[in-house]
Amino acid sequence: MKSIFDNVSKACSKLVTTSYSTSFSMATKMLADSIRQDIYNIYGFVRFADEIVDTFHDYDKEFLFEKFEQDLSDALEHKISLNPILNSFQETYHKYQIDKHLVDAFMNSMRLDLHKKDYLTEEEYKNYIYGSADVVGLMCLKVFVKGDQQKYNTLKDSAMSLGSAFQKVNFLRDLKADYEDLSRTYFPNTDLSQLDERSKQAIIKDIESDFEKGLQGIKQLPLEARFGVFMAYRYYNKLLEKLKRTPALEIKSTRIRVPNYKKVELLTRSYVKYQLNLL
Repeated sequence: MKSIFDNVSKACSKLVTTSYSTSFSMATKMLADSIRQDIYNIYGFVRFADEIVDTFHDYDKEFLFEKFEQDLSDALEHKISLNPILNSFQETYHKYQIDKHLVDAFMNSMRLDLHKKDYLTEEEYKNYIYGSADVVGLMCLKVFVKGDQQKYNTLKDSAMSLGSAFQKVNFLRDLKADYEDLSRTYFPNTDLSQLDERSKQAIIKDIESDFEKGLQGIKQLPLEARFGVFMAYRYYNKLLEKLKRTPALEIKSTRIRVPNYKKVELLTRSYVKYQLNLL
């Protein structure tokens, strides 16, 4: 029966989420049952594309990416795929009528990671972030508002700001791996080989501005999504606080993390704030 295959596909997307990101899976668990699986489905799709370009170094990445892209196109057109991750994603895609442009923009940014190493202008930087992060936030927003286009339009800008903030925090904390292992530099007009405090603080100030805009949107989300997204916001904000306190030279040589016990503490405090309407 197709329903068994669909259930297996969804289980695979959930497994991808819990295996690759403890923080994101923790936040996703705080979403209502009615929307949680669809967020797993979106995460599984974007994670697989990202893994192809970031980690499959011993294989022909371009071949794998093109194959994945063709399988994605077939899945969206025929509403089924033998790739369980794409099969679950296409269900969410059609269920909430996710704009094809969002999917295309995401894949375009992932394709850039196959070859592009430097982002020299603000336009290149913003375009990459839009495709790699903002559109993922917009896909999730479609789920959060259950396809309500009016609510989606109202919250669109704040969702993009939140996606940008998350991505920029990732860029800053993964600076060592991106620069040394993948030879990538995302921040324009910044010499990462000589990152100083002034450059670091400028990046952080930009992220804080995005977070401020994103928080305003979180407060307006439907109840089913609000706490889960707030939890993700709190986690990334904690990362940013640690990055702010970490000397620039240390950021270049290590990866900043939030220990699991701190994540549990964050969850508890975030829940109290949420219950007291102190977001």
